[in-house]
Amino acid sequence: MNRPIEEALIEVENFRLSFRRGKESVEAIKGISFSVHPGKTVAVVGESGSGKSVTAMSLLRLIPDKAIAATSGVFHFQKGLFDQAQDLAPHSDELKKLRGQRVGVIFQEPMTSLNPVMTCGEQVAEVLTWHKKWSAERARRQVIKLFEEVKLPEPYRLFDKYPHEISGGQRQRVMIAMAIACEPQLLIADEPTTALDVTVQATVLELLKQLQLKYQMGMIFITHDLGVVADIADEVVVMKNGEVVEKGLAKTVLNSPEHAYTKGLLSCRPTTHKRNLALLTVDDVMNDRSEKPRRLVEIDESRELVKVSDVSKIYVSEKGWLKKERREFAAASDLSFSIYQGETLGLVGESGCGKTTLSRMMLGLIPITSGSIEVMGKKIESATSADWKELRKEMQIVFQDPYSSLNPRLTIGEAILEPMRVYGLHSNEEGRRKYMKDLLSRVGMNPDFHTRYPHEFSGGQRQRVVIARALSVNPSFVICDEAVAALDVSVQAQVLNLLNDLKADFGLTYLFISHDLNVVYYMSDRIMVMNKGKIEELGSADQVFFKPQSDYTKTLLSAIPGKVR
Repeated sequence: MNRPIEEALIEVENFRLSFRRGKESVEAIKGISFSVHPGKTVAVVGESGSGKSVTAMSLLRLIPDKAIAATSGVFHFQKGLFDQAQDLAPHSDELKKLRGQRVGVIFQEPMTSLNPVMTCGEQVAEVLTWHKKWSAERARRQVIKLFEEVKLPEPYRLFDKYPHEISGGQRQRVMIAMAIACEPQLLIADEPTTALDVTVQATVLELLKQLQLKYQMGMIFITHDLGVVADIADEVVVMKNGEVVEKGLAKTVLNSPEHAYTKGLLSCRPTTHKRNLALLTVDDVMNDRSEKPRRLVEIDESRELVKVSDVSKIYVSEKGWLKKERREFAAASDLSFSIYQGETLGLVGESGCGKTTLSRMMLGLIPITSGSIEVMGKKIESATSADWKELRKEMQIVFQDPYSSLNPRLTIGEAILEPMRVYGLHSNEEGRRKYMKDLLSRVGMNPDFHTRYPHEFSGGQRQRVVIARALSVNPSFVICDEAVAALDVSVQAQVLNLLNDLKADFGLTYLFISHDLNVVYYMSDRIMVMNKGKIEELGSADQVFFKPQSDYTKTLLSAIPGKVR
């Protein structure tokens, strides 16, 4: 067999993988082939379940052997690094050298990938003491250098901080430092920028490119965001249902896609010229369905559904032996704005700007330090218990992570029924169950699935369940807090279309929080930009997106991946 092992850093040849399912087996990877060269980035693109992460984890034998029914094909690494044809035991020395030393991995969610009971520095130092047999002091000095290299602030102090004490972007940089500690030949980045702010995302991507150039690493970059692909990839491999449907140079695939599935992924993304159209899904493109007009809702500016007046939130921390050292931090400062009946107000800004703090104050989940918030004519800071019972019904929220928002012990049907029972909605239990099934159908779920549990559904399906639960009490105002941040582009398009349809059908008003500026522009009538607890800019979607007045807004817009505007 002739293979260009001198040219390619790694070559995957006709790789197949089947998982056990009871007594049967299911083929997850169906004969895929691609190669990665030193200093080059290959982006593996596709929806959830397409086989992207399974392929990458198979390179490192990170999939439990008990789960695998059968596997075939070969992974060839340059210099005889590793060959899938070899029978390497899970704990063999060769496999240990491969993981972490020769191949580095950046996982999607750093908070779950980092050990919560070890400091950030200890975790990176462990890689060096294990693989290079360095002393603890030498490893510490090298970790601090690595933290400087990945542009972490105050590396000496951060060495002794725990993961929960730093931001998401900083945790991701710690993961990058860990991945490059042994100067690996290959770096696997599995959705490393998903759910990061647009400026942090741009910084992380630029950092990866600089490190790759310095160490001449090959990189496998797994993502569903084609905007990111345009910024970082040399080549693209498009996967669907375990197969490679298209591959080639990034510019060729992105500008002149040949396969209908690739065209579908590109068509799902919200762009400026699609603002008045419903978004196409991959299924729509593959079945040659045409675009439809988006259902628009007329805004009633004579009705202020929500009025925020001079609202501030100050957090106070006390330190020292007798707690004499008192520090104040303004999470929100002098915020004033209104949201009108039928409007979608988009809210954007980096992590820590006060978006979530504002939404929690509006819902009464955290107290206001000063100022006033009025919802449907009632001031929440002076609301009585009776007032709050009515306000809780009128205000609902859709969180970013639907899995943690749903009780794993309740079926999705019970999760939707619970709020209706609390408020005594509908005449009897039979009426509530009928409405629950109607809601599931309305959000695109099979009503017969109401007896299933959250873990039995995909992320997009769980998000639909959370939306159905929010609508179960017939609210007037819904806060969508990064509701589509971690969804595939096709599922994201479905959920955005659903939110727009439900807005028209139920007469809803939205506060739409997101770090994706293209999504915010598509969804919003007006956009509000926050920075360091203050309103940086507020205006119509067109004005903020195309004629920004604030330098900060201009910075956010310039960081949009792929510059799809």
